[in-house]
Amino acid sequence: MLLSIPHLTPFSPFLRPTSPKHGISLSLSLSLSLWEHMVVGHYSSKKLISRTGQLLVNEGKPRAKIMTFGSSKDEVDVPLEAGERLFLGMDFGTSGARYAVIDKDGTIRAEGKRDYPLYMDLPCQKSEDTVDWLGSWKTTLHSLLDDVPVSLQPLIASISIDGTSATTIILDSATGEPLCRPLLYNESCPDALPEVKSIAPVNHTVCSGSSTLCKLVSWWNSYDSNKESALLLHQADWLLWLLHGKLGVSDYNNALKVGYDPELDSYPTWLLSQPYSYVLPSIQAPGTSIGPIKEDIRMHFGFPKDCVVCTGTTDSIAAFLAARATQTGKAVTSLGSTLAIKLLSTNRIEDARFGVYSHRLDDKWLVGGASNTGGAVLRQIFTNEDLAKLSEQINPIEASPLDYYPLQAVGERFPVADPKMEPRLHPRPESDVEYLHGILESIARIEAKAYNLLEDLGATKVEEVFTAGGGAKNEKWIKIRERVLGLPVSRALQTEAAYGAALLALRGTAQ
Repeated sequence: MLLSIPHLTPFSPFLRPTSPKHGISLSLSLSLSLWEHMVVGHYSSKKLISRTGQLLVNEGKPRAKIMTFGSSKDEVDVPLEAGERLFLGMDFGTSGARYAVIDKDGTIRAEGKRDYPLYMDLPCQKSEDTVDWLGSWKTTLHSLLDDVPVSLQPLIASISIDGTSATTIILDSATGEPLCRPLLYNESCPDALPEVKSIAPVNHTVCSGSSTLCKLVSWWNSYDSNKESALLLHQADWLLWLLHGKLGVSDYNNALKVGYDPELDSYPTWLLSQPYSYVLPSIQAPGTSIGPIKEDIRMHFGFPKDCVVCTGTTDSIAAFLAARATQTGKAVTSLGSTLAIKLLSTNRIEDARFGVYSHRLDDKWLVGGASNTGGAVLRQIFTNEDLAKLSEQINPIEASPLDYYPLQAVGERFPVADPKMEPRLHPRPESDVEYLHGILESIARIEAKAYNLLEDLGATKVEEVFTAGGGAKNEKWIKIRERVLGLPVSRALQTEAAYGAALLALRGTAQ
């Protein structure tokens, strides 16, 4: 393990003048961990920041083999066609962020990852310390930009970012300063739910305590200061704003859970009639060019003058785009810290009773939802080494008799929207192999219940499931899921949402 001090520059987010305790941060530069091959991207609250890189081998053409580790920028000479441009996508997930640089053919030229540094800050309600997520995300954004190999930075034509769905940031539009701490994707605001249900159509997507609209209403009703200049952004919007400098722009995927109607391509009248409607951002299609990258950012990171920043999407949509499942009936399950499913359907399905919603994807619909179960639960119980050894001993053909509902904390979003649902991880057998088997199979049953629910509600029947996220690397889990689902299940050729974000950046230059 290499212990190093990160390179400090005027634009380095490690320099935080308002927080002297953050003046120096340590960077742990780790080799690709075993966990990367198992369930989810590695993350530990004990690390300030860690990063891995991946050696890229392109069998088809004699192109780049880029590997980035630690705080340095390892650079390899890259043979490029004359005038070739590249496209940068970044994925900000639940536990860390990744970048991918692709060419016009979709070939990956470089990629890397960063875990979020844990800066501590005081929230609006000063009852306890919480993570300063805005500082953490900004640090990570600048770190990823700096990680792009120097030889590739001048060739970047466009940039796009995906973020976690329903992560809500409310800013002062005059200053860009946050008016409250970010409300994260898995936070619920049940206090606002009765009011939201009174104005929205029955079973609308926003009729869930974790929806963006519930978070907005909860903030609106509890914030006593001047709200005239308030502006709502989603995580991806805010990160992109740091790059293009135009406040108030979002995309119709991120805006779905605040009430935007992607079928009408507008906010509905029931939402626009509310006193807080002026807080809502303007909406563009994902992958739409917003404008050029800010000059100071461009100069510092070496991007070309014509580099543009494009609207983004949610992390699960980006993972679906990465899998390139283009036919109806094809589905993508993202197995990361949480479990998210997306099914390409000809029909739009919305039903907040079950946490089901539909994202627009050109002329089709991505129907699905996101559960609070997933790999993060495994990380609470097993070490990386345990997961590797125990998985090898599981017989995926045999059904586990154990019936769990693995959750990190109280509350579920999908396929059951129940903020009071308790985690169920007992009884625990003496055998850890049996215990892990039972948890993996229970998560697979939740996934099966989710796909069956979509069909019952009128979505196109699922025919095949591609798997993205860290869980896609666990072959035993794939076999368990294939048996439980009764469907072909395979790992997507591209499993990282950052690749999907890069495809959006590519789309932005084709307009």
